[in-house]
Amino acid sequence: MRTSFNIPDDVVDEFDRVWQEQGLDNRSRAVREAMLEYIEAHSRLEDTSGEVVALVAFDYRHHDVIAELHSVQHAYQDVILNTSHTHQGEWCLESLFCRGPAERIRELTYQLRDFDGVKRVKVMVIRDPAESTGQE
Repeated sequence: MRTSFNIPDDVVDEFDRVWQEQGLDNRSRAVREAMLEYIEAHSRLEDTSGEVVALVAFDYRHHDVIAELHSVQHAYQDVILNTSHTHQGEWCLESLFCRGPAERIRELTYQLRDFDGVKRVKVMVIRDPAESTGQE
C-alpha cells in the first residue's frame, strides 16, 4: 500500500540518518519497523491490567503547554508518586513515577499524548511485584 504523511523535514532528516547508519535497505523498511514497534508498545499498554508500576517520560515546550500539563498531573495525583523535571534549552523533559491501576496510567498517558506541545511520550510498565507474589 502506498501512503503519504505530513512530517516535519527535521524529523525526516533525522529518521533517514538513523536508518542509514543502521544499514537498513530503505526508508520503507525503516518506517515499517518503526510502525511495528509502535504497535507493539501500544498493544502492551492496552493489554495491561491490574496494579502496575510505571515510568511515564515525555518532552515538551514549556511555554506551550505548562498550565494544561499541571492540570493533567493534578487530576492524576492518585497514581503519580513523584516527578522529575529538567530543562534542555526550550524543551523540558519530565518523568512521572506512577503506581496504580493500569487503566488509570493508560488514561494519563493518552492525555499527555493529546497535547500538540508534547513531542514524545514513552512508557515503561512493570507489573506490581506485590500483586504477582500475593505479598504487600
